[in-house]
Amino acid sequence: MAVSASAYDVIIIGAGAAGLMCAATAGYRGRRVLVVDHANKPGKKILMSGGGRCNFTNLNSTPANFLSNNPHYCISALKRYTPQDFLELVDRHGVEYEEKAPGQLFCRDSARDILNVLLTECEWAGAEIRLKTAVQAVREADRGYQVTTSDGALTCESLVIATGGLSIPTMGATGLGYELAKQFGLTVLPTRAGLVPFTLQPELKQQLAPLSGISCPVDAHCHNQHFREPLLVTHRGLSGPAMLQVSSYWQPGETIHINLLPGQRVHDDLLTLRNEKPQATVAQYLGLHLPKRFAQAFNDLNGWHGPLQACRNQDIEHIARTLDNWSVKPAGTEGYRTAEVTLGGVDTRQLSSRTMACLNRPDLYFIGEVVDVTGHLGGHNFQWAWASGVAAGNEA
Repeated sequence: MAVSASAYDVIIIGAGAAGLMCAATAGYRGRRVLVVDHANKPGKKILMSGGGRCNFTNLNSTPANFLSNNPHYCISALKRYTPQDFLELVDRHGVEYEEKAPGQLFCRDSARDILNVLLTECEWAGAEIRLKTAVQAVREADRGYQVTTSDGALTCESLVIATGGLSIPTMGATGLGYELAKQFGLTVLPTRAGLVPFTLQPELKQQLAPLSGISCPVDAHCHNQHFREPLLVTHRGLSGPAMLQVSSYWQPGETIHINLLPGQRVHDDLLTLRNEKPQATVAQYLGLHLPKRFAQAFNDLNGWHGPLQACRNQDIEHIARTLDNWSVKPAGTEGYRTAEVTLGGVDTRQLSSRTMACLNRPDLYFIGEVVDVTGHLGGHNFQWAWASGVAAGNEA
């Protein structure tokens, strides 16, 4: 009996990291797979990630590196498809990579190498990819689902939603995945921008504006989550890995706390310096440990002038507390425009942690960023894309 040209075993909406991984996995099981995406190219976020070199996994990735309203949900998929599993795939394709920070693996040449791995795997697995194809409607059919697209009506037994989140709309991000989840009775938890730079109140923004482009290592924390990574001053506010990490935990109106000298015992250092070099200044001390321009600006911001010999013990305690705990109340964040991820999404309590399928609809799957699982900076979100994609691909 002839198979209809519009009938598939599996349709995956979204040709990003999770969708392509799922397509290859399902295709190798002998399933007839179609990936549809409204974009003109697959994997756009892959290509722009990691400064164009794609931080494709983190060797130290564990469930503790993920935020979710249901923190245990991600454990099963991450255990069954590990960073080492994806690394073996990368090695089989001869992709050269390097470890730029502990555990963080980047392509040595270009993020396109990772996209090519996925596209090649899809080709070998017989999965079809159809771009410039907008999904207009989805409804239940006799056996599975009918997907109405700008290219005509399609049917499938299993439907996988891999549409990503709302971050970076210029890359084509939409809320389609959330709309489909609601259509089929699933709860969608509130979404907001994550891994995103902070904007500052006008006064502090003006004071720090001359330092735009300066970076220094700090320990930033919010809600007892600490990140010891670089901070970057921008012309609009604060960015860099430390700020991006903290942004996923921060809520509007809250204060973030920054230890500017996490490797120093500031109080003891200043007491010793006052005894040994009474004419030394706080600015000189800061200049030993921070970029010179940042040290001088932060010193001026706090009005720390004059020699240390003029500082009383309580003055030194105050200086040390300020450096150990610089408290900043951001005006907000840059929002989805520059956010690397979207927090929140499809409530995972309605999904199987083994298959990613809806508990009451075992032929409907949600994977990747569209669900309420968000990783820290450093390759963890790609690892979730691979792991969730494989979990669904092995079942759909």
